[in-house]
Amino acid sequence: MKDYVQVPAAELEKPYELTSARESATFLCLRVCCCCSALRPRYKRLVDNIFPEDPKDGLVKADMEKLTFYAVSAPEKLDRIGSYLAERLSRDVVRHRSGYVLIAMEALDQLLMACHSQSIKPFVESFLHMVAKLLESGEPKLQVLGTNSFVKFANIEEDTPSYHRRYDFFVSRFSAMCHSCDSDPETRTDRIGPPPSPSAADKEENPAVLAENCLRELLGRATFGNMNNAVRPVFAHLDHHRLWDPNEFAVHCFKIIMYSIQAQYSHHVIQEILGHLDARKKDSPRVRAGIIQVLLEAVAIAAKGSIGPTVLEVFNTLLKHLRLSVEFEAYDLQGGSISSANLNTSSKDSDEKIVQNAIIQTIGFFGSNLPDYQRSEIMMFIMGKVPVFGTSTHTLDISQLGDLGTRRIQIMLLRSLLMVTSGYKAKTIVTALPGSFLDPLLSPSLMEDYELRQLVLEVMHNLMDRHDNRAKLRGIRIIPDVADLKIKREKICRQDTSFMKKNGQQLYRHIYLGCKEEDNVQKNYELLYTSLALITIELANEEVVIDLIRLAIALQDSAIINEDNLPMFHRCGIMALVAAYLNFVSQMIAVPAFCQHVSKVIEIRTMEAPYFLPEHIFRDKCMLPKSLEKHDKNLYFLTNKIAESLGGSGYSVERLSVPYVPQVTDEDRLSRRKSIVDTVSIQVDILPNSIPSDDVVSNTEEITFEALKKAIDTSGMEEQEKEKRRLVIEKFQKAPFEEIAAQCESKANFLHDRLAQILELTIRPPPSPSGTLTITSGHAQYQSVPVYEMKFPDLCVY
Repeated sequence: MKDYVQVPAAELEKPYELTSARESATFLCLRVCCCCSALRPRYKRLVDNIFPEDPKDGLVKADMEKLTFYAVSAPEKLDRIGSYLAERLSRDVVRHRSGYVLIAMEALDQLLMACHSQSIKPFVESFLHMVAKLLESGEPKLQVLGTNSFVKFANIEEDTPSYHRRYDFFVSRFSAMCHSCDSDPETRTDRIGPPPSPSAADKEENPAVLAENCLRELLGRATFGNMNNAVRPVFAHLDHHRLWDPNEFAVHCFKIIMYSIQAQYSHHVIQEILGHLDARKKDSPRVRAGIIQVLLEAVAIAAKGSIGPTVLEVFNTLLKHLRLSVEFEAYDLQGGSISSANLNTSSKDSDEKIVQNAIIQTIGFFGSNLPDYQRSEIMMFIMGKVPVFGTSTHTLDISQLGDLGTRRIQIMLLRSLLMVTSGYKAKTIVTALPGSFLDPLLSPSLMEDYELRQLVLEVMHNLMDRHDNRAKLRGIRIIPDVADLKIKREKICRQDTSFMKKNGQQLYRHIYLGCKEEDNVQKNYELLYTSLALITIELANEEVVIDLIRLAIALQDSAIINEDNLPMFHRCGIMALVAAYLNFVSQMIAVPAFCQHVSKVIEIRTMEAPYFLPEHIFRDKCMLPKSLEKHDKNLYFLTNKIAESLGGSGYSVERLSVPYVPQVTDEDRLSRRKSIVDTVSIQVDILPNSIPSDDVVSNTEEITFEALKKAIDTSGMEEQEKEKRRLVIEKFQKAPFEEIAAQCESKANFLHDRLAQILELTIRPPPSPSGTLTITSGHAQYQSVPVYEMKFPDLCVY
């Protein structure tokens, strides 16, 4: 009878005076209840005793201590205690007896903190059931009470995990409380979490701080398998509330994510951002820009640790969205997307530029944090995406872009490449500029616009300038004393010498043609000057110096003769460029006689023709001459003077007497540009319809009496032929072998291509019963032709 208490018989038999039948019935019920309560289980009586008659009196502490002692002593009773408390609490919640609800939850919290045995797991189920009841109630006070109890429970470390326990309901309810739309501001801002402790009362924590701490702790415990459960709801929240534009909150959220997760999972978050960017590719430009800027911040943090296998995926996705942005921009400019009179096309155009700039900035930042071996791969990857007219080597789809869009994507890709190459330092120039990279970079297709040419030269400068001299060469000018610049240089290694023997003519050609473009601006001349100076510093031995001087003299001659009909500003700009470079190279090689000749010419120009110097021609309102034919030869740099000065210092100057002629490449004929061999008539004679009419150079000459007289007079023809032969012989004797080989190879390739086209048109392989080899989707297939379907020539039929 341990669980029951005996009531004295005298108490039960004590007489009472009843004044009415109602009192008699009431008294009878009380005596029956008194008898029944004595027979109730002890845990129920202990639970009942903690509740006072007036809930305002609060929890009965003495009886609570008895209940706690009982629960600790008999842990097998915990589940029953929990079930009974849950039953009482549910009844009190329904009856809106909030006082007793508070007492019940306080008792539950104390029992939860006091008991740590294996039997607590069933009690936890009852506890969570009561918390759920509070969260389901419509009273904010009870919801906050349940939330605080749940936080206390969450801070208890269990010995073994309970895999059967699910918290989906609580996540859902807490999320709903975060998005509360209650009309009362105080109710709407109730915290999900414990109130601040007295020690922190002066720096009152706000809901944002608590939420951030919860998110950090949650992400810190996330593993690779459940990372998406934490990250994807963030995307949903940002999408639903349109928080990508502006994106300050989105950036803050992903900074929390990237700093909270384990470093080896960073690449997974980046993949999720890339996937979300693909999913929102049709959204407004500002939304896409916001996502890309979030990606930039994530990449900036991940680049300091592990970025995993996502390097190429990041660049491939970004370049794909760069193409899409350019395509949208081109479509808007063509008016294809105008659907209402209120659409502001210029605004959309500027928004797409925001997207493009964000992509380029992300590419550049990511690329600059990669190790050199990965950066060189990314350089090749981006270069492979650059569209080049007349070839199919690029891997980017430009079928929908048109000419304007193609030019735009070329500029965007080169800007990306410029960002990636910034700060790249290679031990040898061959590593920085391999042939597979240099050939498309110097393609004539990337010379059709002054901005394209600027970007190409700047990329070259990033890769050539291995000793950080470019900043010292900034701006085209006559440098009084080059020694003051403190140029850093090393002895030219064998690999660099081999590179110049193989690719030097290609570099010279690019500079030569770049100087003669009609749309050049001052920056183009500055970059061309820097290119010549960097080649001199990084790659020039005695042979290369001679070639560079030949190139400079050829540029001076082209400005004087002006076969390309350049404006006077451009002709004077070329003259100024030549003066600045010869002044630089003469001091770099330190040949006194050469320096003296250059200084004398510059001095005369200062007095008589200042428009031939960079300090004057690139200044606003510079007076230009009407012609250059009447100028004194003392204003020009003379080949014989240079040869004499260099020959006295041991330089091999035989090649200085051979005029520089740029090598001709096959792409010159495939490009839309006016080729440097347009005057060669064989190109027109063989395929007169293969060249667009815009590119055909008109060589018609007005027929006059003087012209007919010259045509009839053939007395000087023999002398001209002799002089032509002499020049050819001299060229083969003195010109560098690489230049001769390049020109011969170019002519041979040209004739070979033309013969292949003619044979393709005239000779077709006959059908064969064994089948004809065809290529479909990159796979070889044989298609058999029955004999009775063959068509034989008449001479073969008998």
